Amino acid sequence: MVAAITSAASILVAAVTFFLTKRKERDAEWRKQKLEHYREFLDALSGTVGTDSTPEAQQRWARAANTIGLVASQSVLLALWQFQDAIARSNPNPSKQAHDDALNRLMLAIRLDLDVSPADDPSTFSFRLWCSGVKD
Repeated sequence: MVAAITSAASILVAAVTFFLTKRKERDAEWRKQKLEHYREFLDALSGTVGTDSTPEAQQRWARAANTIGLVASQSVLLALWQFQDAIARSNPNPSKQAHDDALNRLMLAIRLDLDVSPADDPSTFSFRLWCSGVKD
């Protein structure tokens, strides 16, 4: 009887360990996929800054912004839409401050979605995009 209980407990522990390990592996793979999408997204966005911007870079950015919804959380998507509204050519009141504020909110949402540690302080967080300054 004791042997049967011990054997059953061993099998149960092995099964639980297996499922927990698989869950961690799936979570790690999902995080890796999200990071890769966000990396492409930011790389595409970087190509639209200042004199680095080209029609091809603008198209790449549009594709990255459209496909980020595959992995982005709802808060990232909302921040993205606010950023897009701030930078849209159709924006009747564009401003550098609105751009910077929307970019900061977007980056904070992405970093939160990726569970960057330690957590960011929104009151002091600041993110900037840089242009290479190279002109054709």
